Formats: sequence, C-alpha cells, structure tokens
Amino acid sequence: MSESARTPWHLWVVGVLSLLWNAFGAYDYLMTQTQNEVYMAQFTPEQLEYFYGFPAWAVAFWATAVWASVAGSLLLLFRKRTSEKVFLVAMVCMFVSMIYNYVLSDGIEIMGGGIALAMTITIVVVAVALWVYAKRQAAAGVLA
Repeated sequence: MSESARTPWHLWVVGVLSLLWNAFGAYDYLMTQTQNEVYMAQFTPEQLEYFYGFPAWAVAFWATAVWASVAGSLLLLFRKRTSEKVFLVAMVCMFVSMIYNYVLSDGIEIMGGGIALAMTITIVVVAVALWVYAKRQAAAGVLA
C-alpha cells in the first residue's frame, strides 16, 4: 500500500460520527414504524396522523435512505469503495422521500415549520458531505 493510500485519521472520525448520526436516523425510523408509544408520545395527534398516513412508496424510500446511510457508514469504516455508491443511493432515496414530505403533503407545516426545515437542511448537508467525502477518499485510493 502506498503512503498516500494509508488510512487517514479523519476517516475514522468521519466514519464513527457518520455511523452515530445515521444510527439515530435508523432509531427514529424503527420507533416510528413500530409506533413505539414512548417515542411517539413526543408528537402531536396531527403529527402522528401524518406519520401513520405515509403511503407505502414513501415509507420504502425512507427505509432505503435510512438503511443505506447506515450501510454507507459501515462500508466507510471498512474502507470499501462501495460506500460512495451506497451513500449516493441513500441521498437519492432521501430526496424522493422529501418530495412526499414537503411537496405532496404539508410535512413542513405539520412538523413545525422553521424547525423542521432547519433539520431537513442539516440532514441534506450531512448526506451530501458524506457522499462527497466517500467519493474523495475513493479517488485518493483510501477505499478499496
């Protein structure tokens, strides 16, 4: 392995932080889909109706986005080049899911307006950053 292809310290930091970030997304997805009473108690009746009314295709894209993000983080930690493609799949699925959440329904309004929009923007920025990071690490030869 050449000197330039050695694992940089930041890969471990980004990998672990991304796994923690995406694990929370997975937790949120699981608690919502299983309708966990304790977790769902934080939402208003209108928000619960919104969550439980997602069409199957929106849930499928949400699930794919969440689990592909977790897989991308694990693949990054395992230094696999496929993390780039998996992060891209997660990002595309996230955008499709957002079409339902914010274009085809009143998701922003129901979930709290500005706070929901700020969280969505944060999620998008992190998803794009992880994809770009994996892409750059693959190009640098760090990911095999």
